[in-house]
Amino acid sequence: QLARIQTDSVVEMLRELYPDLHFEIAVAMSTTGDKILDTALSKIGEKSLFTKELENALERNEVDLVVHSLKDLPTSLPPGFTIGAVCRRENPLDAVVFHPKNCGKTLSLLPEKSVVGTSSLRRAAQLKRKFPQLEFRDIRGNLNTRLKKLDEKEDFSAIILAAAGLKRMGWENRIGQLLSPEDCLYAVGQGALAVEVRAKDQEILNMVSALHDADTVLCCIAERAFMKHLEGGCSVPVAVNTMLKDGQLYLTGAVYSLDGSDSLKETMQTSVHYPQQNEDGPNDDVQHVGITAKNVPGRAQEAAERLGVELASLLLSKGAKHILSVARQLNDAR
Repeated sequence: QLARIQTDSVVEMLRELYPDLHFEIAVAMSTTGDKILDTALSKIGEKSLFTKELENALERNEVDLVVHSLKDLPTSLPPGFTIGAVCRRENPLDAVVFHPKNCGKTLSLLPEKSVVGTSSLRRAAQLKRKFPQLEFRDIRGNLNTRLKKLDEKEDFSAIILAAAGLKRMGWENRIGQLLSPEDCLYAVGQGALAVEVRAKDQEILNMVSALHDADTVLCCIAERAFMKHLEGGCSVPVAVNTMLKDGQLYLTGAVYSLDGSDSLKETMQTSVHYPQQNEDGPNDDVQHVGITAKNVPGRAQEAAERLGVELASLLLSKGAKHILSVARQLNDAR
């Protein structure tokens, strides 16, 4: 349902921009990640969990564009594909939804040993550190399934979800607490929608590039470059927070051990204040961590990517590799 709502919203924007074109939402398909619901995401281990089947349809020309949550897309796309648009980001923060009996509470007010559901290692690692009195347990399924599990059983006192998904579903009223970046840094790309297209399909690429939101593009390039340089994925706790203000891009990045006891966190900034120049020619379709953004200044994109790489390098120099490899081994052994 959420995937359909997200796709509809992108198609609606395209219809407004191109009233003469006919858009058809031809295919609704289930992906590996949708089908395997009894295993934690971090254990399935395949990077293209929610994307592979959709990319196959793109490759066979059965569809021309695919709408994803950007956080589901790996930092390296298969050859022949690119992210042709990154839409304006919805609130990227994580949200707590409480069991009806805990309505009006916050995480810090839950009784000791209360069970909180999340399928994300990133959320669990940070929240275990912040709320050691609580227990964190895996919960899988789409948003509807997870809310049903919360409401109809007594297994969970609360669950953690992305605020953006709840908002898009029209369930904002279920948000009991928004977790600030001090409580919980968010996932790379969280809250942003990506439109994936065939990299060589100039017509479609030109069409969807009108949907790019420049600020979101720069934030997400920095976040994805950070993740890629760390070689992070769903099987390790990597988290970020970005802010663009007065032409300066600020990136906070962190890595955590699975129980949150060990962590590294740093913030860096760079200027992304560059005017758009005519950059036609061979550099027209340069990808930055899988994103082709024709209408965002190339030098600003380069600066954002460099910021992500430099922040990751800083954390690696302080021992991030060890924290991540231990987290990966422990997760594999679970």
